[in-house]
Amino acid sequence: MWFETRLRKSSAKPNLLPINSGNPDTDFNLFFRQILLRTMLQFALWKRLFVWLICLAGLVLALPNGFYSRVERHNDAKVALESQDETAEVQNALESWPAWMPSLLVNLGLDLRGGAHLLAEVMVEDVYETRMQGLWPEVRTTLRPERPTIGTIRLLPSASDELRIRIGNREGMPRALEVVRGLARPIQSLTGAGATDLEVRGEGDQLVIIMSEEERHASDDRTVRQALEIIRRRIDEVGTREPTIQRQGQKRILIQVPGIGSASELKEIIGTTALLTFHPVVRRGSDASENPGLGNRLVPSMDEPGTFYVLESAAVVTGEELVDAQPSFDQNGRPAVNFRFNPSGARKFGDYTAANIGNPFAIVLDDEVISAPVIQSHIPGGTGIITGRFSIEESTNLAVLLRAGALPAGLVFLEERTIGPELGQDSIDAGKVATVVAFLAVLVFMGISYGLFGVFANVALILNIALIFGLLSLIGATLTLPGIAGIVLTVGMAVDANVLVFERIREEIGSVKGPAKAIELGYEKALSAILDANITTLITAVILYAMGSGPVRGFAITLGLGILTSVFTAIFVTRLMIVIWFERRRPKTLEV
Repeated sequence: MWFETRLRKSSAKPNLLPINSGNPDTDFNLFFRQILLRTMLQFALWKRLFVWLICLAGLVLALPNGFYSRVERHNDAKVALESQDETAEVQNALESWPAWMPSLLVNLGLDLRGGAHLLAEVMVEDVYETRMQGLWPEVRTTLRPERPTIGTIRLLPSASDELRIRIGNREGMPRALEVVRGLARPIQSLTGAGATDLEVRGEGDQLVIIMSEEERHASDDRTVRQALEIIRRRIDEVGTREPTIQRQGQKRILIQVPGIGSASELKEIIGTTALLTFHPVVRRGSDASENPGLGNRLVPSMDEPGTFYVLESAAVVTGEELVDAQPSFDQNGRPAVNFRFNPSGARKFGDYTAANIGNPFAIVLDDEVISAPVIQSHIPGGTGIITGRFSIEESTNLAVLLRAGALPAGLVFLEERTIGPELGQDSIDAGKVATVVAFLAVLVFMGISYGLFGVFANVALILNIALIFGLLSLIGATLTLPGIAGIVLTVGMAVDANVLVFERIREEIGSVKGPAKAIELGYEKALSAILDANITTLITAVILYAMGSGPVRGFAITLGLGILTSVFTAIFVTRLMIVIWFERRRPKTLEV
């Protein structure tokens, strides 16, 4: 084509700098710059198609956000159909949006949709006390055979995070220390590698047992993670869209749930205790209306929809007696879950398994059967393994569910706010006004300042906004007020690269022969400034995302995506429009 041929035959070649300067960073930057220059100087057919396909994909992905309510109803209807809810209302909602069109939406955050905000602190110290109380029966059982040496064993009043035991014979203290230290287990964490979970010392005739510092750190981390998982499961049952549940600091959890009525309602949901129990199985069936009989109850299966279990109402063991559960593998290398009870649970579990070999044993969480393994043999010692048709991910999730059957520690709510939907709608309206005003101001400025080239930049700006919303929809991002601020900022920054290019073209018009050379040099000389400005801003966005949380991350996401789309539209889309225009008009002068 004429413009490409003109550029290839031009005697003034692009300044391709050497890439052997001795500095790897400089070499990489120069190499990257040369690749971009070569791409800009020619547009093969496949490159043109690729650029327009990306723009078309962005427009298609962003389109559902223009019909937010209809698409939202359509998505809700799809979920209802999966739950076998096939009412006429659901069918009408499903038909409100074409099935062949994308239905991904940008999720609205708490400040746009309204909802509840809570900041909770996990009382990790509660776990210390529970751990020490649960340790006493095990210590007593371990020390009983040593009574001829250590004398009597007596539990003394002690602090909540320690265990004090008086022995009758002080001379037997070394033996008592040796036996109790045998109860300590290695800590399964990177920070506690090589350490054990208990520290045991003697003070006169008293045996003092405390958790090691490494175990306290590991316990705090486990406790907060378990509380986080339980809270997430509790809130997911409500069916809200995109709740924000994340750890904040060492002991705090931030909970933001759009669409919920009030903070007190959210607290009630979180405060519900997840109940884990182990029941004998009477029979299995598929009739939801079956009468389970006196002393039994009908419980649905969690993993097998349409399957129901008739269980004995009285639980053999409860989750309160479960000490630990970890994903593992059985003797055949298949994913499984190992579990362990405290001494009380171990005794009950061992007695039941000895008397019921070959019978199924249901594990029930929140009135749903999560697993019903068959007892293969007597399981003494309170440890066992759950096998089944698990994948590695499923066995890991099951172990988490077993550990996270109930909140491991109390929660103290440090901050709570209820944001009404009216405030959310006001925020949306204010964000729309700000975005539209900024958008129109930029369009007018570019049109007045650069004429036809400004129109090209305006078209690229519209595509830029579409690409941003398309990417946000694709990754399922949540849009908040700071996110809208990031988009507004992007609108202002989006034309920055075009302004740099157009100003360079203006400067080159009077110093070079022909408009083609002026356009070529304009893009070439403005490239370094474009890359420097946008890369530094992108680094800032990455740091904000990595170091920030909540609203700061929302701002960083929209700003970062906006920078990427802005550079793409400025370097490729605007350039391609100018090339197509130049090929058809072949102007002898440029009016920029």
